Amino acid sequence: MPAATTAPAAPKCLTAHKYGNTVRCMKTTVDLPEELLIEAKKRAAEQRRPLRELLTEGLRAVLERPRRGTDGKKRIRWVTVRGGLPPVDIESRAEMHEWLRKQR
Repeated sequence: MPAATTAPAAPKCLTAHKYGNTVRCMKTTVDLPEELLIEAKKRAAEQRRPLRELLTEGLRAVLERPRRGTDGKKRIRWVTVRGGLPPVDIESRAEMHEWLRKQR
């Protein structure tokens, strides 16, 4: 008699019934390079687990890492300038063009 097999565990989705049947697991479509998908499928098969589980684990690992800039790496320096309207009548196209020419 063959050994009994168990079905893969369903994803751990949260369901809320207060405002209807809301499920917090989603299906989505992601475009992946073919060679990456093949490699991921091979790894999942080697580990005898669903591809979904492997992808979820990988995405969580990336999201748990510190964000760039918080670990001493170069940060973006924001450049700010004084704003406001030019000192000309902005409804006069000729005055605006003249003012712009002088700014060059």
